[in-house]
Amino acid sequence: MAYIPPHKRQFKDVRRASPIPETLLPQFQRNMNLRASTCLKNQSSFLADHAVYKWFSIGLDDDGQFPPYIHLEPISYEYIERKHGEKPLVLVNTIETENSKMERNCCRSPWEIIAENVQQELLSALEILRNETDDQGSQKVKPTLVARLGKLAFHGSHYMGLQRVNKIQVEEAIVRKLYRSLYTDIPSSYMENIIDGVVPTIGVDFEEEKDVYTVKLSDNTRPDAHVLCKCIVLENKKLRLYKVELNQVRHLVIDISCLDKNLDLRLMLCSRRILTALTDYEMNSLGDLINSAVVDSDIKGGLRWPLRKAFSGGRYSVIGVWHTITKAYRSSSFRLKTRDGDGYNFMTGTGETTREIYLKLNRIVSEIQASSFTGFDFSLSLLMFLYLNRDLKVIQFPKCSRTA
Repeated sequence: MAYIPPHKRQFKDVRRASPIPETLLPQFQRNMNLRASTCLKNQSSFLADHAVYKWFSIGLDDDGQFPPYIHLEPISYEYIERKHGEKPLVLVNTIETENSKMERNCCRSPWEIIAENVQQELLSALEILRNETDDQGSQKVKPTLVARLGKLAFHGSHYMGLQRVNKIQVEEAIVRKLYRSLYTDIPSSYMENIIDGVVPTIGVDFEEEKDVYTVKLSDNTRPDAHVLCKCIVLENKKLRLYKVELNQVRHLVIDISCLDKNLDLRLMLCSRRILTALTDYEMNSLGDLINSAVVDSDIKGGLRWPLRKAFSGGRYSVIGVWHTITKAYRSSSFRLKTRDGDGYNFMTGTGETTREIYLKLNRIVSEIQASSFTGFDFSLSLLMFLYLNRDLKVIQFPKCSRTA
């Protein structure tokens, strides 16, 4: 049998497929020289000092309580269980007929409820962000308001004594004490419904398709941030670097459990800092890392590095890669994006594949920044998110989904 290099060997568990030989992982992790203070180093986003997290539900009874047929139920999902040490809980509507689910709350639209719950926090968060970005020197700060689809999973049930219960009657006090994650990998049937059925009818135009490789680096001069290098592949299979930015920072995260729907919603105000004035040393170091990358579609993330080439100048180290194909559709008030992603985390040795859909609500942010904001008009944007997934009956978690 011909010799197969370790990084190209096929494992039953795709998360073990490593862009670098397994025997070198300990040495690689030691050489990354990350400080202990970077407690969020495995995440793609970091929290601002003033960050606000909020959760509420749409579909409550007239008295503001959970209906008796809404339960917290554990799901069996190996990847989540291994990460959190327990089965996650999800909110489940036990009524199967759509007519029964749609009879309630007809007097108020979902976006009215959302606007009422998020307006003050969003205005405050944007004002703080604007004051913080008045003087950023070589960094261009770009705020974004995003509406993401996914399934909210709740963790921490072992602290609440809930881990042995198959169905838990929902109480707001219980849910609020549980840690939340949004799993954004959606079923292909929903993606097809949006692209083939929704997009042609809501007045959005196809804008562009991007095929991008994102190389995530640790920077020992920025222990509390990651450097993201956005690249495209040229005809000679080499990468071309076109943008360098720091990791996303979250300023406001509002999770919305949609009790009558199969998917939940997250509204997130975040910012990215684009590095616009890099020194020659920084550009040369980043260029060395990008130029030494090898495009390889047979491994997770699509990129690998020759031995000892995943570091540069004693400052930068590759800690992750993402290959994403994104399609964007634009209207006057928002951009709809669909994204297929394939990534690998060098720090944890895990790979991920995702299928995501989300909205970038550009007009709201622009109006607030220009002091011309008169009120929320989620209307068609959130109508699409909250009501056009009614044909989707069951959320099937894939073997590996991205945590947002």
